[in-house]
Amino acid sequence: MNTDDHPLAGLSEFKNEAEHIGALEKRVELLQQQLKELIDSDGDQSRIDRGAQALQLAEMIIDNSPAVLFRRKAAEQLKERKMVYVSPNISRYGYQAEDFLENRMMFRQIVYPGDIDMITEEIQEYVSRGIEGYSQTYRIVTNSGELRWVEDRTSVVEDELTGERYHQGIIVDVHERKEAEEKLRRSEEKYRRIVDTAGEGFLLMDENLCIVDLNTAFAKMVGKRKEDLFGTNPFAKGTGEYRKYLDDCQKKRTGLDYREFECEVSYQDKRVVPVLVHANTLRSDSGEVIGNMAFITDMTEHKKALELAGEVQRGLLPDQPPIVPGVEMAGRNVPCDEVGGDYFDFLWDESNGNKRLSIVVGDITGHGVDAALLMSSARAFLRMRASQTGSLIEIVTAMNQHLTTDLSESGRFMTMFYLALDRQSGQLEWIRAGHDPALIYDPEKDSFEELKGPGLALGVLEDFEYEPQYWNGLKPGQVIVIGTDGIWESCNPSGEMFGRERLMEIVRKTAAQDAPTILETVFQEHGDFSDGLKSDDDLTLVVVKIQPD
Repeated sequence: MNTDDHPLAGLSEFKNEAEHIGALEKRVELLQQQLKELIDSDGDQSRIDRGAQALQLAEMIIDNSPAVLFRRKAAEQLKERKMVYVSPNISRYGYQAEDFLENRMMFRQIVYPGDIDMITEEIQEYVSRGIEGYSQTYRIVTNSGELRWVEDRTSVVEDELTGERYHQGIIVDVHERKEAEEKLRRSEEKYRRIVDTAGEGFLLMDENLCIVDLNTAFAKMVGKRKEDLFGTNPFAKGTGEYRKYLDDCQKKRTGLDYREFECEVSYQDKRVVPVLVHANTLRSDSGEVIGNMAFITDMTEHKKALELAGEVQRGLLPDQPPIVPGVEMAGRNVPCDEVGGDYFDFLWDESNGNKRLSIVVGDITGHGVDAALLMSSARAFLRMRASQTGSLIEIVTAMNQHLTTDLSESGRFMTMFYLALDRQSGQLEWIRAGHDPALIYDPEKDSFEELKGPGLALGVLEDFEYEPQYWNGLKPGQVIVIGTDGIWESCNPSGEMFGRERLMEIVRKTAAQDAPTILETVFQEHGDFSDGLKSDDDLTLVVVKIQPD
């Protein structure tokens, strides 16, 4: 039993309809008079037939009209509010106009009893406010017992001749509309309950990402009251790297109708909450952006678990390089997530008479937890196999056979650069298993050379035969650099790639420094180039500098 926000809403529209029906009824009266005159005067039969058809058509239009016209006296006493006119199409509800005009029925008798008090209170309110035109929506009971929603548009009119006042209006059947509205309301209520009781945060935002609606979960997530969050930008107070990431990617993200990203939101301005955002742009039928919708997942516990996993993984990487006469080394791994799929290692055991230093850099496809688990398994096997006797080919071949079994169902593979360095003979031996070539820089010649060679990534073909490559002529001052593609394929906010040429230039200008300084400079300039933009891949780099014996 809802009324419009304003009692006059839509009244003019229904007045026009009433006037139209009124004109039709006058036309019916005129046609009836003309037809009677034709019959009484024994007029031409064809004219009588045409008149009868016109009369039948006008009556049919009135009978099928959804609008029922009425006029009743505006008396103070209920019993005196007699109907003086009801349009014949009241028959659509199973009643005859004569029943009301001859006082056999009062209109209030067909109103659903549960709505009578509401209607009475509304009318009293309109009267007290001096409103003489109003609209009401309520239910009536048809003669067959069916409930129908109707819209009643009533105004007070005064007879120009007698001065008597009447309530005159129009009743329109709106049952289908009300049922559709009620169905929509129930549906909205259902989904509102689902959203409001969801464990994930929900946000409805305008085109400027300011909150216009939210659920309880998000309010709890940030430790604030719902009413305090309306009109605010939930991501405006993201901090540190995430804030810059959001700013740099704003155009890219909002240019997509669907986006998924991680960021941080403030909790009562004291700490930050890591969240995963699934967001959609909302558009009108014409394609215009009208807002944004997002589901927010609190990643706090997830991040704690990943940080613990990251600590474990970092513990598997060399803390310090081994001390090897004539060789200085430094390595670093920076995963793009808490854990990653890159790996480096230094293999050196002087106790067994081995004079060769082995340096390994690997990269499992992808990144994150699954790549980290696979990399941990690969590291364990490689260390076990490298501790046994065998040539480079035998070690890498065994590694490939092991990974083919482990990775066959995952669709992943591992690239690896396995370098063995003999400082006494000055020889390098390596196998390149699908990995980017290492670089060796000779400051005397101011030249770079790539350590290339054929080789398929590990875990693809179990019986693949690898070939070792050799290079002779190691001497003090030379610098060897082995990395993963995350270094040179990283981009800055403008989309420019860091590139191998930029890496080579940094090595060239720092070649006189020690290996840790060269490594630190590469990562420092890489960070400056990225301008805070989070890398999409893990970053791993090993620097080896040949020293005098």
